[in-house]
Amino acid sequence: MKVKTILVSQPEPKVENSPYSRLIEKEKVKVDFRPFIHVEGVEAKNVRQQKIDLNNFTAIILTSRNSVDHFFRIAEEMRFKVPDSMKYFCQSEAVAYYLQKYVVYRKRKIYVGQRTFNELIPLIKKYKDEKFLLPSSDSLKPIVPELLDEVGVNWTRGIFYKTVISDLSDLRNVYYDILVFFSPSGIESLMKNFPDFEQNDTRIAVFGNSTVKAATNAGLRIDIQAPTPETPSMTMALQKYITSVNK
Repeated sequence: MKVKTILVSQPEPKVENSPYSRLIEKEKVKVDFRPFIHVEGVEAKNVRQQKIDLNNFTAIILTSRNSVDHFFRIAEEMRFKVPDSMKYFCQSEAVAYYLQKYVVYRKRKIYVGQRTFNELIPLIKKYKDEKFLLPSSDSLKPIVPELLDEVGVNWTRGIFYKTVISDLSDLRNVYYDILVFFSPSGIESLMKNFPDFEQNDTRIAVFGNSTVKAATNAGLRIDIQAPTPETPSMTMALQKYITSVNK
Protein backbone atom coordinates (compact mmCIF):
# COMPACT_ATOMS: atom_id res chain seq x y z
CA MET A 1 0.00 0.00 0.00
CA LYS A 2 1.19 3.48 -0.89
CA VAL A 3 2.21 5.97 1.79
CA LYS A 4 0.54 9.38 1.83
CA THR A 5 0.49 10.35 5.52
CA ILE A 6 3.03 10.02 8.35
CA LEU A 7 2.74 10.90 12.05
CA VAL A 8 6.03 11.46 13.91
CA SER A 9 5.68 11.11 17.70
CA GLN A 10 8.00 14.06 18.40
CA PRO A 11 7.84 17.87 18.28
CA GLU A 12 8.28 19.43 14.86
CA PRO A 13 11.94 20.28 14.13
CA LYS A 14 12.63 23.98 14.60
CA VAL A 15 15.33 24.12 11.95
CA GLU A 16 14.54 25.11 8.41
CA ASN A 17 15.16 22.55 5.69
CA SER A 18 15.13 19.60 8.10
CA PRO A 19 15.45 16.06 6.67
CA TYR A 20 11.65 15.78 7.02
CA SER A 21 11.19 18.85 4.82
CA ARG A 22 13.26 17.18 2.11
CA LEU A 23 11.26 13.95 2.53
CA ILE A 24 7.97 15.85 2.13
CA GLU A 25 9.21 17.65 -0.97
CA LYS A 26 10.73 14.61 -2.64
CA GLU A 27 8.03 12.01 -1.91
CA LYS A 28 4.99 14.35 -1.83
CA VAL A 29 3.81 12.93 1.51
CA LYS A 30 2.08 14.67 4.42
CA VAL A 31 4.07 14.58 7.67
CA ASP A 32 2.53 15.68 10.98
CA PHE A 33 4.37 15.98 14.29
CA ARG A 34 2.82 15.30 17.69
CA PRO A 35 4.73 14.58 20.91
CA PHE A 36 3.36 11.38 22.46
CA ILE A 37 5.16 12.20 25.72
CA HIS A 38 6.19 15.44 27.45
CA VAL A 39 8.33 16.50 30.38
CA GLU A 40 7.04 18.00 33.63
CA GLY A 41 9.23 19.48 36.34
CA VAL A 42 9.34 17.95 39.83
CA GLU A 43 8.71 20.48 42.63
CA ALA A 44 11.59 21.61 44.85
CA LYS A 45 9.94 20.06 47.90
CA ASN A 46 10.03 16.66 46.17
CA VAL A 47 13.73 17.14 45.43
CA ARG A 48 14.31 17.93 49.13
CA GLN A 49 12.47 14.72 50.02
CA GLN A 50 15.16 12.91 47.98
CA LYS A 51 17.60 14.30 50.59
CA ILE A 52 19.37 16.46 48.01
CA ASP A 53 21.15 19.60 49.20
CA LEU A 54 22.66 21.49 46.26
CA ASN A 55 25.35 22.89 48.57
CA ASN A 56 26.88 19.42 48.78
CA PHE A 57 27.91 19.17 45.12
CA THR A 58 30.93 20.48 43.23
CA ALA A 59 30.07 19.12 39.76
CA ILE A 60 26.93 18.59 37.68
CA ILE A 61 26.48 15.88 35.03
CA LEU A 62 24.17 17.11 32.27
CA THR A 63 22.88 14.57 29.76
CA SER A 64 20.23 16.65 27.95
CA ARG A 65 18.75 20.11 27.56
CA ASN A 66 15.98 19.08 29.93
CA SER A 67 18.54 18.31 32.63
CA VAL A 68 20.04 21.80 32.14
CA ASP A 69 16.66 23.56 32.35
CA HIS A 70 15.47 21.67 35.40
CA PHE A 71 18.74 21.91 37.34
CA PHE A 72 18.67 25.70 37.10
CA ARG A 73 14.91 25.79 37.77
CA ILE A 74 15.36 23.82 40.99
CA ALA A 75 18.37 25.94 41.97
CA GLU A 76 16.21 29.05 41.59
CA GLU A 77 13.29 27.53 43.51
CA MET A 78 15.67 26.56 46.32
CA ARG A 79 17.27 30.03 46.23
CA PHE A 80 20.62 28.36 45.63
CA LYS A 81 23.21 30.58 43.97
CA VAL A 82 25.24 28.28 41.74
CA PRO A 83 28.91 29.04 42.53
CA ASP A 84 31.30 30.08 39.75
CA SER A 85 33.52 27.16 40.79
CA MET A 86 30.87 24.57 39.82
CA LYS A 87 32.09 22.13 37.17
CA TYR A 88 29.76 21.05 34.36
CA PHE A 89 30.15 17.73 32.56
CA CYS A 90 28.03 17.81 29.40
CA GLN A 91 27.26 14.69 27.38
CA SER A 92 27.47 16.47 24.02
CA GLU A 93 28.33 19.77 22.38
CA ALA A 94 24.62 20.49 21.94
CA VAL A 95 24.07 20.24 25.72
CA ALA A 96 27.17 22.36 26.44
CA TYR A 97 26.03 24.99 23.95
CA TYR A 98 22.59 25.08 25.56
CA LEU A 99 24.23 25.67 28.95
CA GLN A 100 25.07 29.18 27.74
CA LYS A 101 21.43 30.04 28.36
CA TYR A 102 22.28 30.07 32.08
CA VAL A 103 26.02 30.67 32.52
CA VAL A 104 28.77 32.81 31.02
CA TYR A 105 30.53 30.06 29.09
CA ARG A 106 34.10 31.35 29.13
CA LYS A 107 34.05 31.88 32.90
CA ARG A 108 32.98 28.34 33.79
CA LYS A 109 34.67 24.95 33.97
CA ILE A 110 32.85 22.97 31.31
CA TYR A 111 33.86 19.51 30.09
CA VAL A 112 32.23 18.13 26.95
CA GLY A 113 31.82 14.55 25.73
CA GLN A 114 31.45 13.55 22.10
CA ARG A 115 27.88 12.26 21.94
CA THR A 116 27.19 9.20 24.13
CA PHE A 117 27.41 8.90 27.89
CA ASN A 118 30.21 6.33 27.50
CA GLU A 119 32.33 9.01 25.85
CA LEU A 120 31.84 11.37 28.80
CA ILE A 121 33.10 8.84 31.36
CA PRO A 122 36.89 9.36 30.72
CA LEU A 123 36.43 13.07 31.55
CA ILE A 124 34.49 12.30 34.73
CA LYS A 125 37.13 9.73 35.72
CA LYS A 126 39.81 12.46 35.77
CA TYR A 127 37.94 14.28 38.55
CA LYS A 128 37.32 11.53 41.09
CA ASP A 129 37.50 13.92 44.05
CA GLU A 130 34.44 15.89 42.91
CA LYS A 131 30.96 15.34 44.33
CA PHE A 132 28.73 14.82 41.29
CA LEU A 133 25.02 15.52 40.96
CA LEU A 134 23.12 13.89 38.10
CA PRO A 135 19.80 15.73 37.51
CA SER A 136 17.62 13.27 35.59
CA SER A 137 14.09 12.27 34.72
CA ASP A 138 12.24 9.45 36.43
CA SER A 139 13.43 7.14 33.64
CA LEU A 140 17.19 6.73 33.30
CA LYS A 141 19.11 4.46 30.95
CA PRO A 142 20.64 1.65 33.08
CA ILE A 143 24.05 2.21 31.45
CA VAL A 144 24.39 5.62 33.18
CA PRO A 145 24.47 4.45 36.84
CA GLU A 146 26.40 1.34 35.80
CA LEU A 147 29.23 3.38 34.26
CA LEU A 148 29.35 5.89 37.13
CA ASP A 149 29.55 3.09 39.70
CA GLU A 150 32.19 1.34 37.61
CA VAL A 151 34.58 4.31 37.72
CA GLY A 152 33.97 4.72 41.44
CA VAL A 153 33.08 8.41 41.61
CA ASN A 154 31.01 10.02 44.36
CA TRP A 155 27.70 10.71 42.63
CA THR A 156 24.03 11.22 43.47
CA ARG A 157 21.02 11.04 41.22
CA GLY A 158 18.28 13.62 41.61
CA ILE A 159 14.92 13.21 39.89
CA PHE A 160 14.27 16.80 38.79
CA TYR A 161 11.68 16.09 36.06
CA LYS A 162 9.52 13.27 34.81
CA THR A 163 8.29 11.90 31.51
CA VAL A 164 4.50 12.07 31.22
CA ILE A 165 2.20 10.49 28.65
CA SER A 166 0.43 13.12 26.54
CA ASP A 167 -3.33 13.14 25.96
CA LEU A 168 -3.90 12.01 22.36
CA SER A 169 -7.67 11.52 22.56
CA ASP A 170 -8.22 13.97 19.66
CA LEU A 171 -6.39 11.51 17.38
CA ARG A 172 -8.80 8.65 18.04
CA ASN A 173 -10.44 8.82 14.63
CA VAL A 174 -7.45 10.10 12.71
CA TYR A 175 -5.52 7.55 10.66
CA TYR A 176 -1.98 7.64 9.28
CA ASP A 177 -0.17 5.29 6.93
CA ILE A 178 2.98 5.34 9.11
CA LEU A 179 3.46 6.02 12.84
CA VAL A 180 7.06 6.85 13.82
CA PHE A 181 8.47 6.12 17.29
CA PHE A 182 11.80 6.98 18.92
CA SER A 183 11.42 5.62 22.46
CA PRO A 184 9.67 2.94 24.52
CA SER A 185 7.72 5.79 26.18
CA GLY A 186 6.19 6.66 22.81
CA ILE A 187 4.97 3.08 22.38
CA GLU A 188 3.63 3.10 25.94
CA SER A 189 1.74 6.33 25.20
CA LEU A 190 0.13 4.81 22.09
CA MET A 191 -1.09 1.76 24.01
CA LYS A 192 -2.32 3.76 27.04
CA ASN A 193 -4.15 6.32 24.90
CA PHE A 194 -5.60 3.65 22.59
CA PRO A 195 -5.76 0.32 24.47
CA ASP A 196 -7.92 -1.11 21.66
CA PHE A 197 -5.44 -0.04 18.93
CA GLU A 198 -5.48 -2.36 15.94
CA GLN A 199 -2.56 -1.97 13.57
CA ASN A 200 -4.18 -3.36 10.40
CA ASP A 201 -2.54 -1.54 7.46
CA THR A 202 -0.77 1.08 9.59
CA ARG A 203 3.00 0.80 9.23
CA ILE A 204 5.11 1.17 12.37
CA ALA A 205 8.58 2.75 12.16
CA VAL A 206 10.90 2.50 15.17
CA PHE A 207 14.31 3.91 16.06
CA GLY A 208 16.68 2.06 18.38
CA ASN A 209 16.78 -1.40 19.96
CA SER A 210 14.85 -0.44 23.10
CA THR A 211 12.00 0.92 20.95
CA VAL A 212 12.03 -2.25 18.84
CA LYS A 213 11.68 -4.32 22.01
CA ALA A 214 8.83 -2.16 23.35
CA ALA A 215 6.95 -2.34 20.06
CA THR A 216 7.38 -6.11 19.83
CA ASN A 217 6.26 -6.58 23.45
CA ALA A 218 3.16 -4.49 22.66
CA GLY A 219 2.31 -6.91 19.85
CA LEU A 220 3.01 -4.42 17.06
CA ARG A 221 4.35 -5.37 13.64
CA ILE A 222 7.49 -3.42 12.83
CA ASP A 223 7.69 -2.40 9.17
CA ILE A 224 10.51 0.16 9.23
CA GLN A 225 13.55 0.13 11.47
CA ALA A 226 16.54 2.43 12.04
CA PRO A 227 19.40 2.84 12.52
CA THR A 228 20.90 0.26 10.17
CA PRO A 229 24.21 0.41 8.25
CA GLU A 230 22.24 1.29 5.13
CA THR A 231 19.83 3.75 6.79
CA PRO A 232 21.48 5.35 9.84
CA SER A 233 18.68 7.91 10.29
CA MET A 234 14.91 7.58 10.53
CA THR A 235 14.30 9.87 7.55
CA MET A 236 16.61 7.71 5.41
CA ALA A 237 14.72 4.57 6.48
CA LEU A 238 11.38 6.25 5.69
CA GLN A 239 12.70 7.43 2.33
CA LYS A 240 13.84 3.94 1.38
CA TYR A 241 10.51 2.36 2.38
CA ILE A 242 8.33 5.00 0.69
CA THR A 243 10.36 4.80 -2.53
CA SER A 244 9.80 1.04 -2.66
CA VAL A 245 6.03 1.09 -1.98
CA ASN A 246 5.06 4.27 -3.84
CA LYS A 247 6.33 3.13 -7.23
